[in-house]
Amino acid sequence: MVDITVEELKQKIDNQDDFLLIDVREDWEYNEFNINAKLIPLGSLQGAIDDLDDWMEKEVVVHCKSGGRSAAAKEFMMHQGFKNVKNLLGGMLAWQAKYG
Repeated sequence: MVDITVEELKQKIDNQDDFLLIDVREDWEYNEFNINAKLIPLGSLQGAIDDLDDWMEKEVVVHCKSGGRSAAAKEFMMHQGFKNVKNLLGGMLAWQAKYG
C-alpha cells in the first residue's frame, strides 16, 4: 500500500475527500500544532481500534511528527484488517516545512 505526501494530503483536505485522518502523537505535541486530525496517541491506538470499525474498508491517513510512529500505527492497523491505511511521509515536520 502506498503512503501519502504532504501535498497529496493537503489536496485531500482542500477537496474535502472522505477519509479519516489520525494523529498518533502525544497530547502535548497535538496541542502545539495540529491539522484537525483525530488524536489517538500511538500508545492508545490498540484500545481505540474497535471504535474505528466503520473505517476498515475506507481510506485512513495516519501521521506523527516525522513518520516513525505513524508507520508503526499503519502496520498495526493493517494487521487488524484495515484495507487502506496510508502514512504521511515526513509527518508534521514536512507539513510545517511546506505549509507553515
